Amino acid sequence: MTDRIFETVVTTCAPGGTVHVAPMGVRYVGDEVVLKPFRPSRTLDNLLATRTAVLNVLTDVRVFAGCVTGRHDWPTLPVEGGGAAAVRLACAHSHVLLRLDHVSDDAQRPTLRLARVQEVQHTAFPGFNRAQAAVVEGAVLVSRLHLLPRDKVETEMAYLQIAVDKTAGTAEEEAWGWLQAAVARHHAPALGAA
Repeated sequence: MTDRIFETVVTTCAPGGTVHVAPMGVRYVGDEVVLKPFRPSRTLDNLLATRTAVLNVLTDVRVFAGCVTGRHDWPTLPVEGGGAAAVRLACAHSHVLLRLDHVSDDAQRPTLRLARVQEVQHTAFPGFNRAQAAVVEGAVLVSRLHLLPRDKVETEMAYLQIAVDKTAGTAEEEAWGWLQAAVARHHAPALGAA
């Protein structure tokens, strides 16, 4: 069986209350949620400081695309019973309040095991349409632009464009535009380069 990763959005708070929203791939191992953030990471810093996070399940893919293109200010709501460090995204279909249970430290990518404290469903999860799935995959690509060859990014974005063209609504089109602009900025020639 392969190690399956599920794309979600994790919200954490710094000790002073500043909210951080981050798309993250998570693994489900028994009753625990496993995160493996790369260092440096505000999610990691916040979790180590407060031992609290909230996993958000949502279909507003603007959050995924927005976070990887510098748009981190998304409406949040407090999580009842979660304390000051627990907020969820207002657009979440459901959320899971998590408490840090165990840390396996690593210089590059520690493994965090989090216990599920509370799960709440706010609205029915309708599933993803193809454009939404394409935006999530595009956001993963954009988060790795510094690691991937240009031709791979261009080929994959062109393929994902097909799903966006066929099934996108306004939110998906907006999110896709942010991703396309980020790729173009990354591949633009540096000013003053010969």
